[in-house]
Amino acid sequence: MWAGDAASQALGMEVVAVGPGTATLRMTVREDMVNGHAIGHGGFTFTLADSAFAFACNSYNRRTVAHVCAITYMAPTELGDELVAEAVERDREGRDGTYDVTVTGPRGVVAVFVGKSKEIRGALYQE
Repeated sequence: MWAGDAASQALGMEVVAVGPGTATLRMTVREDMVNGHAIGHGGFTFTLADSAFAFACNSYNRRTVAHVCAITYMAPTELGDELVAEAVERDREGRDGTYDVTVTGPRGVVAVFVGKSKEIRGALYQE
């Protein structure tokens, strides 16, 4: 999945780990990710969390997409901060799953994200 994920790659994300129902990604806040308040734009924090969610819910080799996502921002990010998003499966039944993602920075938790997934047809790769 990483090979085709041009968006995550363009933002400088790195996959740290992926396992059944889990994924950890990291990204550094760059100059082009800072908003007019001189803090990290929340959309980039959301995108990092969403990418970790995507890798976690696709870890079973079933094509899976986001159905509903919500994020709560806990603290601002700053230029140069290394952010780490850790996604963990809360539950999975049938074609639906729920994943919790915690995004941390050098000063602690910056956001918590909940994503609900829906499996669609097909596999990511042929075994």
